[in-house]
Amino acid sequence: MFDLSGRVAVVTGGNGGIGLAMATGLAKAGAEIAIFGRRKDRNEDAQARLSALGVKVSAVEVDVTDEGSVASGLDAVMAEHGALHILINNAGTNERKLPQDYSLSEWNSLINVNLTSAFIVSVAAHPHLARSGGGKIINIGSMLSIFGNARAAPYAAAKGGIVQMTKSLAQAWAEDNIQVNAILPGWIETDLTAVAKVQIPRLDENVLNRTPQKRWGKPDDLAGAAVFLASPASDFITGTALPVDGGYSSNT
Repeated sequence: MFDLSGRVAVVTGGNGGIGLAMATGLAKAGAEIAIFGRRKDRNEDAQARLSALGVKVSAVEVDVTDEGSVASGLDAVMAEHGALHILINNAGTNERKLPQDYSLSEWNSLINVNLTSAFIVSVAAHPHLARSGGGKIINIGSMLSIFGNARAAPYAAAKGGIVQMTKSLAQAWAEDNIQVNAILPGWIETDLTAVAKVQIPRLDENVLNRTPQKRWGKPDDLAGAAVFLASPASDFITGTALPVDGGYSSNT
């Protein structure tokens, strides 16, 4: 049920952190991987690591907020791999400030990268997935899809939107046999959260106290959920948002 041999997956932001961990999980399950990222050096490093797992891997320089760039990237995937079955919308960023300290351009940029990009890539991927007989879209949300944060209003708005967009796409594309789900990572050790530990007083202590498993997550903790939602094992699951958070969101 979890075999992805013969499947082709695009992972945006797949050249590091959570994205690379999920791409690695899919590759270990047999999928061919196409990395979408803006940094050529990181793309090449990720491509080398994934290729060592014995699957076909490509890396494409793509700006996921630009429709033309996304279309060209998907054309490159079709030329190289011949099909598309799985899309993981993982690209994202954050900048922490109080709401009144964001400029409108900063708000728009964060919404574009964290939410609009997932819509752009999903819509562009839709015909390719439909022609393959169906497929899987996995959108990456956040604990801020559920909770608020005083210093992350644009990011929280975007990640809340990811969940509602996921539900709407799931309804729209069910007739094409496309399942659309979201993963909501908890507090995961990444470059972004390393900055958060510096910026947010007592963050480390608070996360450990609230998380029943008493640890921060690691990027590899997301791989199993990604494989599950990308595989035939989840064919009757769509429109869901799955927290992968060590129990953080279940604790009051």
